[in-house]
Amino acid sequence: MAPQTVLHPLLTQLTTSLAGGGRGLDQIGALEALDWRDLLLSVSVIYDLHTAPLAEIDGRERFQHHPAVARLKWRLEEELVAELVRRDDATAWNLPGSAAAALRAIAVRDLVPEIYEWLATDADADDIVDFLSIEGGPDGGFDDLVALCQVGLDGTAKLELAQNYWDEMGNGSLARVHTELHRKLSLALGLRCPPRHVQPVAALERSVLTGLLATNRWLQPEMLGALGLLELQAGPRCRKVVAALERIGAGDDASDFYVEHSTVDPRHGKDWVDKAVTPFEGDARWAGGIVRGARWRSIVNAGFFAAMSDAFIVHQRRAS
Repeated sequence: MAPQTVLHPLLTQLTTSLAGGGRGLDQIGALEALDWRDLLLSVSVIYDLHTAPLAEIDGRERFQHHPAVARLKWRLEEELVAELVRRDDATAWNLPGSAAAALRAIAVRDLVPEIYEWLATDADADDIVDFLSIEGGPDGGFDDLVALCQVGLDGTAKLELAQNYWDEMGNGSLARVHTELHRKLSLALGLRCPPRHVQPVAALERSVLTGLLATNRWLQPEMLGALGLLELQAGPRCRKVVAALERIGAGDDASDFYVEHSTVDPRHGKDWVDKAVTPFEGDARWAGGIVRGARWRSIVNAGFFAAMSDAFIVHQRRAS
C-alpha cells in the first residue's frame, strides 16, 4: 500500500479521512487528482458511501453528504461527464431517430466482443477464472441499480422495472436470487476480484459510470438507457461464457449463473425497450438521455473489452 501514497494522493487523503472519523475532510477540497486513475479511484470511494453494502464501509456512510465530500464529488463528476461527452462526440454514431430503435442499434455494435469468442473456444481454465473475476457478470449489483432507477417512474416503465427486479430476486426463491447464483459461481471457480488499485483503468471507468448514474437523479434517463443496453447485450455474451465453462468441465454450480442470464436476459432486453423506453419517446429530455446513457455505456464497454483483449488474447499470442 505504500506506493499508493505517492501515486494516488487524493485517494489516500480521502480514505484516510473517512477511516479517521472525518478528520481532515475539510482539506480535501483543495486537493487535485494526480491523474485519471487517482480521480477514478477517489470517486469510487465516494460512490461506496452511497451504494456499497453497509457492512463493507463500516460506518463511513455517515459522511455521504458531508459538505467537503459533496463538493469533491461535484468537482470530480464534472470531469467525468466532460470526458464522456468528449468521447461521445468523437464517436461516429449513425442512429435511428427513436430512442427504442437507437438503443437496439447501439446494442448490435460489438454485441459479442472478441474476448467472449476467445473464452468459448481457446481460453484455459486459469484465464477464464481471471477474466470472469474482473468482468463480474452481467449483474454488478444490477438489482440495486434497477431499484434506484425506478424511483419516480410510473406506468409501464415502473411495472417493467418491478418485474425485472423480481426476476433478479429469483421470483421469491432465495436460492435463485441472481446475487446468490453469482456467489455459488464464485465459490465453484474460486473467483478473486482484484482490488481496485490494481485494476486496469478501463475496468474502473466501467464501474465508475455505474456510480455516476446511480447517484445523480439528473442522470436518471441516462441510467435507464445504460441498464437497457446491458440487458440487450448480456444474453449472447453469457452464452459464450456457458460454452467456455462447459468446455473446461466446470460443472453446474459454476455455469448456473450464466445459464440463467443467457436465457432470461434476451426477454429482459426486449421488455425493457418495449415497456420502459418506448413510453418516453415523446419526451425529448428522457428520450435523448436514454440514448446518451446507452452510448456512454457502449463507449466504456468498448474500452474495457479492448483492454481485456490486450491483457489476455494479445498476451497469449505473444507468449506462444
